[in-house]
Formats: sequence, structure tokens, C-alpha cells
Amino acid sequence: MKLSRLCIYPKDIQRITGKSERYGRKLLSQIKAHYNKQPHQLISITEFCEYTGLKIEDITEYFQD
Repeated sequence: MKLSRLCIYPKDIQRITGKSERYGRKLLSQIKAHYNKQPHQLISITEFCEYTGLKIEDITEYFQD
């Protein structure tokens, strides 16, 4: 399986969860804290899946470039 990109953004989380973009920003902040990342660092799709318990195969359809 080939992903078109490596990182995830709040808009992607909004599409996946059906919640607001603000919720997506908050979740990304929580994931960054969990992985001890700096504010400027990005969250990978793999890290998002590990944190949320979702499978990469289930969420790839939600990514639009």
C-alpha cells in the first residue's frame, strides 16, 4: 500500500472523525505531547493510527491531496 503523504493535518482528522477542525487541532496537540514532540514537528499517519487505535487501511480513503 502506498500513501500519498506522511503527515496528518486537522482537516484530515475532521474528515475521519466527523468532528470539528478545532477538535483535530486539539487531538494533534495531545498526540504531540504523547510522543514528546516539539510544537513545530509534524505527526505522521502511523503515529496517529497508533495513538487512536485505527488501522491505516481504514483511513486512507479520507486523505485528499
